[in-house]
Amino acid sequence: MSLFRRNKPFTVAEKPELLKLLTSFKKDFYAVGIFSLIINLIMLVPAIYMLLIYDDVLASRSNITLIVVTVIMLFMLLLMGVFEWVRTQLLIRIGNNMDKRLNKRLFQVAFEKCLRTGSTDASQVFGDFTNIRQFITGTGAIAFFDVPWTPIYVVVIGIIYWVLGVFAAFAALVLFFMAFLTEIVSKKKLTASNNYYHTASSFATINFRNADVIESMGMLSNVKKHWNPKYEKFIALQSRASEKTGDVSAPTKFFRIAFQSLMYTFGAYYVINGNIITAGAMVACAILMGRALAPIDLAIGGWKGFVSARDSYKRLTQLFTAFPEREQGMPLPAPEGKINSLNLYAVPPNSQIQVLKGITFEALKGDMVAIVGPSGSGKSTLARMIVGVWPPAAGSMRLDGAEVFSWDKDALGGYIGYLPQDIELLNGTVAENIARFGDIDSIKVIEAAKTVGIHEMILNLPDGYDTFIGEGGVILSGGQKQRVALARAIYGNPSLVVLDEPDSNLDDLGGHALLNTLAKLKEQKSTVFIISHRTHILSVVDKIMLLANGTIQMYGLRNDVLSSLLASQKQVPAQQQQSAAGE
Repeated sequence: MSLFRRNKPFTVAEKPELLKLLTSFKKDFYAVGIFSLIINLIMLVPAIYMLLIYDDVLASRSNITLIVVTVIMLFMLLLMGVFEWVRTQLLIRIGNNMDKRLNKRLFQVAFEKCLRTGSTDASQVFGDFTNIRQFITGTGAIAFFDVPWTPIYVVVIGIIYWVLGVFAAFAALVLFFMAFLTEIVSKKKLTASNNYYHTASSFATINFRNADVIESMGMLSNVKKHWNPKYEKFIALQSRASEKTGDVSAPTKFFRIAFQSLMYTFGAYYVINGNIITAGAMVACAILMGRALAPIDLAIGGWKGFVSARDSYKRLTQLFTAFPEREQGMPLPAPEGKINSLNLYAVPPNSQIQVLKGITFEALKGDMVAIVGPSGSGKSTLARMIVGVWPPAAGSMRLDGAEVFSWDKDALGGYIGYLPQDIELLNGTVAENIARFGDIDSIKVIEAAKTVGIHEMILNLPDGYDTFIGEGGVILSGGQKQRVALARAIYGNPSLVVLDEPDSNLDDLGGHALLNTLAKLKEQKSTVFIISHRTHILSVVDKIMLLANGTIQMYGLRNDVLSSLLASQKQVPAQQQQSAAGE
């Protein structure tokens, strides 16, 4: 057993966790920068080659010179291709290493987002990381590595002739302005478009989990009416953003090609008027101009991917801050099952309503407690608090003296059995579900199945315990799913068992098996909490807790609570008779 402590709250002076991860790859990014340096230096070769062809080879009419400079040019371009490949492989390796180092953390954040906010769609977390990784390993990152070289090419053009250098600088500034304009006109619309896309996608994903209900009662068109406005808003905003980006990218392409062509014009002017530069220098400047402007044009073309990656980075940073990594604390002994609650208040995720208010009680090791009360009284919320699913809004819920929510669930999980009201089986085999997707101990799996009376039923399945039950246990009936989930809850003889409506889908045979299960749990001294509306359960429990309006109305030994309830019921008719006589 071990406790974990939450990390210290995020402060302004600290780097966000995701930024720390990205900066940990700075050596790799430095390597990419070095290869970009070499590649961009080699990019000068075509300009130098044309300069030599026009000014030396054509003037000297030397075949030897032509062959030599051509061979050197081809060798350098081949070398550049190799370095381009290495740079691409480096970026891919960075992406893969990021995934290896972050996948567990992403999985935890996605899980905690669902657990703490009530969301059932974790895909956005993984989608956001995919956006970042694709940007880093794609042409967008390459453009950002090459853009700093634009001034270098401009300077080289200026060395050839300062007027052409000034013109090249002007052209680069115009394209930089166009890139800035792209950011201005598209940022808000692209961000809003991405938000509506995630909203529409999440709405469809969540509701399609109830596809059988939607289909059977003809609700599809009604569901679509709620989904359609979100999706149409996404399409509309994306179209507007694309239109605005197109309004900028089209002139950008015109300016880039026009500036490169005008470099020939100005160069030719200085060639034919005073021989200020040579024809080779004219062609070289035009080539350098194209190379100087290409990264800016590429960055503008990939701006949509950049905005998407930036928004994803912001969302992930917020989630990483909201759900910090759990720190391991001092190991604790296996729990015996003693539960203490002191002035506990509970507020569900994304809610401000206090479902439980001032809950105080104690259950000793081996106690079997029935939690009863009307619908909406907070029974299921109390069950979640007992097993540590939600943190207390105030007060405490302790297992063997330690705050149960703060207990490391990987260490504690084997000692807790939980059957929620809404049965969810995982996408795997029957044996995997009973064994909680851990290492399958066949003896323990079969023992749990026999205890809840489903061993024969499982053997009759197509592949027995190895039968793949599908997502949510689709091949099983409601009662079968509940009994498999009950077997999962008691697997490994846990110290603490919480059963929320364990008999809601059971027939008489299943109800009898449940009583046998409870009897075994009592024999092994497990502490058990049972939520049920069926009175026959009360015959096997030691204590009864009556909840109403989020507070404990009665709690104590079974016979004492039942006597109090019976006495209170007798008082009501007597009071009614006295009231009638008075009238």
